[in-house]
Amino acid sequence: MKNLSRLCLAMLLLLCFNVNAQDENNPWKITIGANAVDLYPVGEDAPLGDYFDEYFNATDHYNILPSLSTVSVSKYLSSGFSLTAQGSINEIDKVGDSSADDLSYYAVDGTISYSFRDLVNGPGGWFDPYLGVGGGYTWVDEIGAGTLNGTVGINFWLSDNIGITAQSSYKHAFEDYLPKHFQHSVGLSIAFGGTDTDGDGVYDKDDACPDVPGLEAFNGCPDSDNDGIEDSKDDCPNEAGLAEFNGCPDSDNDGVPDNKDECPTEAGLKNLNGCPDADGDGVADKDDKCPNEKGPAANEGCPWPDTDGDGILDKDDKCPNEAGTVANNGCPEVKPTAEVMKQLNEYARTILFETGKASFQKETDGVLQAMVAILKEYPQASFAIEGHTDSVGSEKTNELLSDRRANAVMDYLVAKGIDQDRLTAKGYGESNPIASNKTAAGRKNNRRVEVKLK
Repeated sequence: MKNLSRLCLAMLLLLCFNVNAQDENNPWKITIGANAVDLYPVGEDAPLGDYFDEYFNATDHYNILPSLSTVSVSKYLSSGFSLTAQGSINEIDKVGDSSADDLSYYAVDGTISYSFRDLVNGPGGWFDPYLGVGGGYTWVDEIGAGTLNGTVGINFWLSDNIGITAQSSYKHAFEDYLPKHFQHSVGLSIAFGGTDTDGDGVYDKDDACPDVPGLEAFNGCPDSDNDGIEDSKDDCPNEAGLAEFNGCPDSDNDGVPDNKDECPTEAGLKNLNGCPDADGDGVADKDDKCPNEKGPAANEGCPWPDTDGDGILDKDDKCPNEAGTVANNGCPEVKPTAEVMKQLNEYARTILFETGKASFQKETDGVLQAMVAILKEYPQASFAIEGHTDSVGSEKTNELLSDRRANAVMDYLVAKGIDQDRLTAKGYGESNPIASNKTAAGRKNNRRVEVKLK
């Protein structure tokens, strides 16, 4: 009894020590099941056998009570270590190959064990082997003695809380009258004791939001709008949205989330904060007084007017009601300068006609349009259009051809909006050469149209 008292005191101290140090989920485990006792002498000289002789001879050596015969309570300490208190009963009707007279068997044991669960398959794995060492007190009928125990076992976890435990212990008796022996057990284990304050199925230890119900996928934190983004990282926690917008929706699918979209129900442009710009002038339709006509932001999206149509906007035109020139700030020029006349004649001399005809070649159209633009800049000036030829052919024929060509140019200008009263046309044939008609280059220069200021 002296050894029993010492053992009980040691177990009491172990149970009290670290009782508040546990911070793992489900720190408590209860196991209920059956046990088998093998009193076949072990560790003796032949012929009685060595330690594991007949270890698996369950039929001849195991004493099994066909009922609930083992109960244990375990407390997880830390870092894989647990403390277990176990009680068991049995009936001994055989000792090795010899029969016995239904001797009673009682045992109370305490064990400190170490789990290899995390090392074998990581945290939370189903396969949970362990080793243990401890002591206890065992009675066979009226004989009792203290024992030193070595234990090996496996928990097979079917869920976080339910498992099957199989265990085998070697009990080395301190007294010679109690045989050294093996005790095996198998039972159903129930783990419990984890704290889940918010009742979301995630224990407080692993719950990043222990006071608010949440999801296991987010370590116990909530996702109020069920968009797959936890509330703490969701800019719009009450509206289902997209990950690319930190959980905010994009109702009009324009790539601008609603919380930043000034026009959330109309697809728009990112640079206009999600608002549309129908005329593409850079002014959002909601701010554009002319949403279907391009205009600058300075004029609220409307184009600046050009009342006189001279290409100079009224805001820059000093004569907004009278067509003018850029050089004269929108006011009309009375007469073109010498430089303008030089430019006009450079165009005129490049007019190309069909050979022997007064019809224009196609590539001449651009030149004629440039002349029209110049003449429109001087609406009060009058011009004389002169036609000239080289000396090839008769003088009469050349005069008629040059006249027809001069008139063809005037007709084109009139057709393009130049007032006919401002123009005259006359052909001079070969009478006013500007180069020698004896060379091809000279004759080419003599075939020309000239424009003069009247």
